[in-house]
Amino acid sequence: MENILLQGNSKEEIKLIAALAKKMGMTAKVIKNDFMEDIALANAMQKGRTSEYVNTQEYLNKLKAQ
Repeated sequence: MENILLQGNSKEEIKLIAALAKKMGMTAKVIKNDFMEDIALANAMQKGRTSEYVNTQEYLNKLKAQ
């Protein structure tokens, strides 16, 4: 399965694209910007995950020193 993500300038444009997708036998889902931000944040967290223990106090001390 392949996916495409489109961003429209108006609700009318989004409705038109969704209708075209349906007519072509595809599925289309409208998602809000908040959901897109959640996906981006989850992706960034996943990429930054190292499974390494971080001492919270040492980390806070380094931040305060800057």
